[in-house]
Parts: sequence; C-alpha cells; structure tokens
Amino acid sequence: MNEPAPDGPWPRGPGQGRRTARSLVLGIVALVCVAVLTALGVWQLERRVWKLALIDRVEQRIHAAPSPMPVSSSWPAINTADDEYRRVSVAGRFLHDRETLVQAVTEAGGGFWVLTPLQTADGAIVLVNRGFVPPDRRDQATRREGNPAGPVKVTGLLRMTEPKGAFLRKNDPEQDRWYSRDVAAIAAARGLPQTAPFFIDADATPNPGGYPLGGLTVVRFPNNHLIYALTWFGLALMIAGRLMFVARGGMHLRGSGTRDSTPVGGDSISARRTGADAETAIQSG
Repeated sequence: MNEPAPDGPWPRGPGQGRRTARSLVLGIVALVCVAVLTALGVWQLERRVWKLALIDRVEQRIHAAPSPMPVSSSWPAINTADDEYRRVSVAGRFLHDRETLVQAVTEAGGGFWVLTPLQTADGAIVLVNRGFVPPDRRDQATRREGNPAGPVKVTGLLRMTEPKGAFLRKNDPEQDRWYSRDVAAIAAARGLPQTAPFFIDADATPNPGGYPLGGLTVVRFPNNHLIYALTWFGLALMIAGRLMFVARGGMHLRGSGTRDSTPVGGDSISARRTGADAETAIQSG
C-alpha cells in the first residue's frame, strides 16, 4: 500500500538547504557592502564641504592686507588650519652667509628655492623663501645685487615646515642636499637659534638683478570629492539593484514552487490514487 503523497512542493533536501544558507550569507554581505559604500559616499560629500570651506579661507588669507609676523611667544600655537597662507610682513636683516638652496621645479623651470634666515630686532629668526634661481645662479657670486646687506622688510605668505622631505627623496644635511623646506633641520644645520617653526614665501616684489624670483607660491587644493562620492554611491546602487533582482527571482521561484510531477527517472506519473482501491500508477516510458 502506497504512502499518501504530501501536498504542496517536494520536501527540501540537504542540497537545497545549503543553497538557501549560502544565499542568505551572500545577501547579508551585499547589504553590508551597500551600507559601507553609502557611508563612504556621505563621507566624501562631507569632505567636499570641508575642502570648499578651506579653499575659501585660504583665498581670503592670501588677498588680505599683511599682518605682522607672529611673535615668538605665539609660535607653539601656529598650525596649518588657522595660519598657513596667512599674509604677513617682517622687518630685519638677512643672514646671507647661512643661505640654503632647496631643489625646486617651478613654472620658471627647474632650479632652487633660496631660503635665507632673516633676523629681527629682538633676535628672533625666520627662514624666508626669497624665491627661485636657475642652476646657473645658485652661486651667490652670480646674484650679489639681489642680496641686500642693510635692513629689509619682507611681505609674503606664512608656510608650514616640510619635515617629510620630497617625493621619494629625503634631505641630506651632511651633504647639504635639500629637497624640502624642513625648517628645524635647516636651522640645526646652519646653527640658527630661536628660529620660527614656519617659513615665509616672499611675494613678487622684484629683487635687484632679477634674482631670486619671488611670488611663485602655488596655492592649489585638489577637490575630487564629488567624483569620489558619485563613484561610491554608484557602486552601492549597482549592488543594491542586483540584490533586489536576485531577491525578486527567489520570491518568484518560491511562489510558483509546486510538486514536480517528474520523478528522477524522467518518467511521468499519469495517475495515482490512494485508499483501499488504490491502483498501480501507470507510467509512460
């Protein structure tokens, strides 16, 4: 006597259970990815707002009237966010015998920045990036006219020290090779006491003889945050769309899942009865 056939779809086997568990895990991973990518997109939008505010602040600073260079008592509080690119002025005398040349690539070509210590009346020292000189003017003897011996007044932009060196190049004080404007290292190499922790980029006021050539400060802030945000949001949308497509496909299969009348052997059952007068199933084959 045959057992009654269960109503509805065939019972799930071990293989189908594993597939269901795997689909669930993949769904959770996809949801996590969507959440992370969306968070990255929001973060990039926040970074864009911050960058635009920074650009606006710097634009205001570089076009403002110059203020006196910060006094030595305020030096510990100087920082990038509040002070870099402030337009300042300072008076004193250049210490040309302690000049430092830092390799540079500018719109005027390759050459050197001329960093010269300037000593104020109270004994404080600040490094001044007086500007650019080409390789054939690196020797002071070729630009004596541009090295004033008397009192001077310098106006320019306050810049933060560059202690990490240049790209793939480190400063070598022992060989007197400089690739970045590392204030502390230059001050130590030149024996400069009480030196400001920043330097000043001199403006474009001409120097006698034409060199050093000042006013070449490049103020540029990359602002690709909107592109990055759209990229993250686009990836999140793609994954979410794929997840919805797969989920809808699974729901469709579950909704249409009825008992398959074709057994493993491939033969179709044309009749099945239960009860006392059960007939033998007629099989086509």
